[in-house]
Amino acid sequence: MFRAQRISEHRDGDDLLSAGLGLDGLRVMTAPAFANAEAPTPAELRRRAVWSNWRGIADLAPGGGFGTLYGSLASVPGREFQALADLPGASQPHRVLAQIPDSFDAKKRCLLVTASSGSRGIYGAIAVAGAWGLPKGCAVAYTDKGAGTDYFDLAEKRGVRIDGTLGGSDDTLAFKPDTSAGSGVAFKHAHSRDNPEADWGRHLKQAAEYGLQVLSEALPQQAPFTFANTRVIAVGISNGGGAVLRAAELDGDWLDAAVVAEPNIYADAKGSRALYDYTTEAALLMPCALPQLGLPAVPDQAQRCANAVQAGLIAGADLPAQQKAAYDALHASGWTDEALRAGSLSVMFDLWRAVAVTYASAYGRYAAGEAPCGHSFAAVNADRSARASSAAERAAWWAEASGIPPGAAVNIVDKDPAAALAALNCLRQLWSGDDAAAQRVKKGIAETRAGLPRQGLPLIIVHGLDDGLVPPAFSSAPYVAAAKAAGRDVRYWQVKHAQHFDAFLGLPQFGALYLPLLPYVYNALDRVDAHLDGAAALPADAVIATTPRGLGKPLEAANLAMPQ
Repeated sequence: MFRAQRISEHRDGDDLLSAGLGLDGLRVMTAPAFANAEAPTPAELRRRAVWSNWRGIADLAPGGGFGTLYGSLASVPGREFQALADLPGASQPHRVLAQIPDSFDAKKRCLLVTASSGSRGIYGAIAVAGAWGLPKGCAVAYTDKGAGTDYFDLAEKRGVRIDGTLGGSDDTLAFKPDTSAGSGVAFKHAHSRDNPEADWGRHLKQAAEYGLQVLSEALPQQAPFTFANTRVIAVGISNGGGAVLRAAELDGDWLDAAVVAEPNIYADAKGSRALYDYTTEAALLMPCALPQLGLPAVPDQAQRCANAVQAGLIAGADLPAQQKAAYDALHASGWTDEALRAGSLSVMFDLWRAVAVTYASAYGRYAAGEAPCGHSFAAVNADRSARASSAAERAAWWAEASGIPPGAAVNIVDKDPAAALAALNCLRQLWSGDDAAAQRVKKGIAETRAGLPRQGLPLIIVHGLDDGLVPPAFSSAPYVAAAKAAGRDVRYWQVKHAQHFDAFLGLPQFGALYLPLLPYVYNALDRVDAHLDGAAALPADAVIATTPRGLGKPLEAANLAMPQ
């Protein structure tokens, strides 16, 4: 099940939680340097990956409250065990990693298991699970859930080894596509042909199994570690939260409790919508609708609105009429003003298109070069034409990428740049149409539909009511309603003035309006841990009336209004 294991020690200027950087080092705007940009060492790659993933998830800005009001970046020495895990039926492995702190609490025997958010690499949940579990003496097990940053250069035939360095096709690589034809970049989420989202729950359980195996190996005097004698708590946010909920429905009582935040979950429940559905809708309509909320227009807004008209999504004789029609259409399908305002950030970063392009390929199980709407991935020139990646760009992929282009010098390449907006219509048709490509993609989406959590599993779900990427109305709210109707023990915290991306709260205007969600994740973990100890009941459902801090003000405990 597990192969290519690599063990490393992290002490004396290095550690498990921040690679020795600490809060001050993580706040530095420039990434930790490589001595040789074209051939960084495994230690250098790890340090940069930890830096990148902390900054991609948490608000570490001064005044944001991390390390003072909530969270810890204490130095935690210990050992890391990494491996490739083979899931029965999958053609590509997923990464698993277990962190065993030197301060592991032998009396508590705690294992926290988590999955990366988004499509991030193996350190993609370190700010979520590691920050809570490691300082408390818990071991932490991670999975990249079949996505991650193991990019592959199709022309050079080079990919990523277990230690993050580059290797050739003859090496043991974390991802090796089943076709090496053509040029550009292949990556696991889009091109594994496994539809990894359908197996998120099994990825997470395998990570927990790896964590127990490593604990037995690392601490033989306390072995064996099993599900029966070790406390196992699952935690995840966004896609990682979806993975936890999919694991929660698996048979057996291997999991003791779970905490989930802003989960991307497609429930078998009224009101639930598939991510691909509302992502492609937002990609086409949101850029046109935003001025209706008093937000700035995107530079190509007239073309965006005209494209939506041409696609038959809206009507309107002029631009103001089209803007209102787009706004009304989004409202009619369940978007709130709060979600639309926060979703404007995804418009700014072209995130809707990025998600749609990658997920269409994943759901349809397409190989590199087979994308249904003609998209590919590569480094690009100033005119957006594809070019070969440089050696330095390839070397940094594993440490810098978020697992989904654009980013880390890899971009989306349109087959016909002049028809980029028409390609958005093509992506939407994969959901709303009925041709062979649409049926193929929708079959993959159907495979991701979630069931109910196991009876008796303590579960807390946290979601920001202003989430503009994974709106609760389409995800957590229908899931919770169905679970409660079936008698499951789910507690639901709905946080006012919280959106999807804590990392963007360092932007002054965003930080003035929104509160971080991570404090509620850590608090929920405290509450389920105390419940498992028999020290307290699970908290009640809550709609948490937070108070934004305002422009230029530091976050205070009163702003968070943490539930009692």
